[in-house]
Amino acid sequence: MSSPLQTLRERAKRSRHHIVLPEGTDPRVQEAAGRAVAEGLASVTLLAPGGTAAPDGVTVVDPETSDDRPALVAAFMEARAKRSPTGEQAAEAVSDPLAHAALMVRAGLADGTIGGAVATTSDTVRAALQMIGTAPGAPLVSSFFLMVLPEHHPTRPGAGLVFSDCGLVIDPAPEELAAIATQAAGSARALLGTEPKVALLSFSTMGSARHANVAKVTDALALLRETADFAIDGELQFDAAFDADVGASKASGSDVAGEADVMVFPNLDAGNIGYKIAQRIGGATAIGPVLQGLAKPANDLSRGCTADDILDMIAVTSAQIDAGRATG
Repeated sequence: MSSPLQTLRERAKRSRHHIVLPEGTDPRVQEAAGRAVAEGLASVTLLAPGGTAAPDGVTVVDPETSDDRPALVAAFMEARAKRSPTGEQAAEAVSDPLAHAALMVRAGLADGTIGGAVATTSDTVRAALQMIGTAPGAPLVSSFFLMVLPEHHPTRPGAGLVFSDCGLVIDPAPEELAAIATQAAGSARALLGTEPKVALLSFSTMGSARHANVAKVTDALALLRETADFAIDGELQFDAAFDADVGASKASGSDVAGEADVMVFPNLDAGNIGYKIAQRIGGATAIGPVLQGLAKPANDLSRGCTADDILDMIAVTSAQIDAGRATG
């Protein structure tokens, strides 16, 4: 059986979307770009100073001299219109690789962008938010990690899970938590190709504890019960959401307990700690943070990423592009 990442790479080969990578002088980014083109995963543009060598088949564009600067200046003026930007501000933004890449996506000159191998998450996300903006009707932008369990896992070998939000929203209110759950369910559909089973996580299961932090989760569930088109339950402790035997014991009758593939954490503390434990102790592969709720795909990388990680993120971004076109 193919792993979720192998499946995503095969899907990317069928689409061959145009991905722009703004950190074009980084050796890992260059290696990933060359491999992505050689393996047929995507068409790739690197942003880098003039004279930068490029792998075979990869286009290099210098943001300072790009022929697309006039179109991107116009896109910047549109994106930041409420702040009445000046032409000087627009020219400065277009010279910045992160903003340049995001504006290419906004203007339809690329299908998606991926940064963060060198830049911080805050800079990468800020460029995406300011230049691309949120999707119509999206109340917020959040993030998730695609977690792929090791092949030797005792109960779910090689399974893919969505963990959200592990990277952006620090302490979501019930309405925000409900929005994150909805976005994560859509991401699971796009990436895993299955009908999601979403667990709203807590330190309590089905009323086993009373606390304001638990009430936030149950309030989010009440909102979702009215609108969700996917299976959802909560509040659930992680073991009850993940393990079939524990789920049957702690949450008998739930159609999510023990089978959840989307784990929605109550705050960023829990989410960030949780994905890193799964990665470092559990041996899961973690791809992300992947952004959800943007008008067009733009994603972040860990500054400790490898070329393989970048290839996987290209495949994930490609799946997001496909999903956006299918629903758009």
